[in-house]
Amino acid sequence: MTDPVFLPGVPADAVLAALGRSPGGEIASGKFASPESSAALVANTFGWFLNRPRQLPALPGVPMGPVQTVAIEAEMRFPWSGGRHPWLDAEITTATTLVGVESKRYEPFRPGKAAEFSEAFDRRDWGPGMARYTGLRKALAAGQLTYRHIDAAQLVKHAYGLKTQAVKRGLGGVLVYLHAAPTHWASGKPVDPKAISRHATEIADFAARVKGDDVTFVPLRWGDILTQWSQTPATAAHAAAVRGWFGGL
Repeated sequence: MTDPVFLPGVPADAVLAALGRSPGGEIASGKFASPESSAALVANTFGWFLNRPRQLPALPGVPMGPVQTVAIEAEMRFPWSGGRHPWLDAEITTATTLVGVESKRYEPFRPGKAAEFSEAFDRRDWGPGMARYTGLRKALAAGQLTYRHIDAAQLVKHAYGLKTQAVKRGLGGVLVYLHAAPTHWASGKPVDPKAISRHATEIADFAARVKGDDVTFVPLRWGDILTQWSQTPATAAHAAAVRGWFGGL
C-alpha cells in the first residue's frame, strides 16, 4: 500500500492518527488514495489548520466567530451508548458555536442510499427545536420524501449528533454541507450537468425544510471557501495548493 501524500504544511502524523480512529477505514481500504476521494480532500484542506486553528477564517454564511480549535474525523455521539454514532469530516469550535462539516465531492453523483433509521430515533424526544429535522426524518422513513443526490438520512443523523454535543458544551450547533460541483470524473468523463442541477435543487429543498431549527444548516460550495481563502494572505498559498492538487471543485 502506498503511503498517503499530504499537501505542504499538513501534519501527516496527526491526520493519519485521526483517520485511524474513525470507522471509515479510508487508509486501510485504499480509498484515501483514490483520485476521487472526498476524504483526501477534506483531510488535506482542514488538516492544514489542526496546528493553526486561528488562521481558519469564519466560513461564509456561518454564524461562528473566531475559531478556537479544528479537528478532522470527529464523532458526534447521540444521547445513548449503543449502536452507531455519526462521524463528521471536520469539527470547528468557537466560543459560541460547534460547527460540523460534512464534505461531499463525487458522492452525490453516484447511486444513492436508502434512507434508514433505527427504532432508537423514534424513542427519543428531540424537542421542539428539532421538530423540522424530525418531521423530515419521519417523511424519509415512510417513503413520503426521497432525494436522489443528497444523503438526507445522513444529514439528519449528523444534525441530531451535533445537537446532542452542542448542548453538552453549551454551544450553538451548525451543520455545514460542503459540496463540490465537478464537471468531470477523475477518468475525464463528464459529470451529467442535469445531475449537478438536481443536486443543487435538493440542497435548497432540504435547507428550506429544516430552516429555523436549533441546528443551523448551511450549504457551502468548496469553490466558494477556496475563493475566500485565496483572498486572505495567511491562507492564500494553501488554497492554491488545494486547487492545484484536487482540480475543479
